Amino acid sequence: MQDNQGYKRQNTNFLSRIDWILVLLLATLALISIFTISSAMTSGQYETDFAVRQTLFYILGFISLFIITFIPVKFFKNYIWVLYGIGVLSLVILFIAPVSSVTPIINGAKSWYQFGFISIQPSEFMKVLYIMAMAYVIHQHNKYRITTDLSADIKLLFKLFLVSVLPMIFILVQNDLGTVLVLIAILFGMILVSGISLWIILPTLAVAATTGMALILGILYRPDLLQTYLGVRPYQFERIYSWLQPEMYATEGGFQLSNSMRAIGSGGIEGKGFGQGIVYIPENHTDFIFTIIGEEFGFIGATLVIALLFMLMLHLVRIALTVKDPFSSYFIAGYLSLLIFHIFQNIGMTIQLVPITGLPLPFLSYGGSGLWANMIAMGIVMSIYFHQYKLKK
Repeated sequence: MQDNQGYKRQNTNFLSRIDWILVLLLATLALISIFTISSAMTSGQYETDFAVRQTLFYILGFISLFIITFIPVKFFKNYIWVLYGIGVLSLVILFIAPVSSVTPIINGAKSWYQFGFISIQPSEFMKVLYIMAMAYVIHQHNKYRITTDLSADIKLLFKLFLVSVLPMIFILVQNDLGTVLVLIAILFGMILVSGISLWIILPTLAVAATTGMALILGILYRPDLLQTYLGVRPYQFERIYSWLQPEMYATEGGFQLSNSMRAIGSGGIEGKGFGQGIVYIPENHTDFIFTIIGEEFGFIGATLVIALLFMLMLHLVRIALTVKDPFSSYFIAGYLSLLIFHIFQNIGMTIQLVPITGLPLPFLSYGGSGLWANMIAMGIVMSIYFHQYKLKK
């Protein structure tokens, strides 16, 4: 059946409504992730077999993905504020709960719920709920927008900032600046596609860039002012210093960065081969997974991984441009902002382009919460593809 806008319903055959290209891309990333993590285990750093765990995480992730595929997007629209509220509440409880076996401090931060050997980091799931809430706000605002004047744009900006406040505050008090930066990247990405005038966007970006530059200059030349007025801690300065001059901090904060660049550089064009990495890097199966790829599979392997991630993002762009529902397009745009920031930040920090923040490489780094959150987001994209109209070819 074709409507008057040139759209047609997808084939009602069940299998033809599954986005097999997306499934194939995710399956390929899963195999690369598991084999790379398995290679990281050959260094003898750990007793736990994280490759086996990652396999289990992916199995549960794909189960979640296919379950969500059959849930109509309308469900997420109808219950967005309930889901968003649950996400914020999980952050609030984590903040007010005393330190215990369920809410332990791990690596200096109380950011996880611990249930046996399973750790749940609510901020990872909050990223997806945050994108959904932002997409809903933009969709509803534009749906009932009568004029395109400055006041309407400012009103939408106020709504978006209002949705952003609570998640950012309660994640920031967890000492998780990296995730807050991700939320900021999502916010800016969604502002760009929201229809807000460039006369508002450009000054906002200019203010943000100026603030960032002022903070960097303050860290370099007047750290005492930042400590006094912003409460910045000394170890946070060290991240900047070790980023700019890793060789001077090779035995301290710059150890991972120095060794990461040495490992990637030593991989050359073709790499040393699977399991042949010799440069020691702590936590190389998580935040520094790209270092293993660069050392063992060289420039060719690293380029292929980047190309695969780019293909995934390009596929999401295609879906966002062809679906009829604005909410779905906004959601995909928000998730693309998350992916772009995560990928650029993670790969960039391994080669000294940006400071180390501890953000994982999506679908490749080890981790249950991050992987599950990304698979849930992919499940929503699959649902969009499964239930929505598709442009006639």
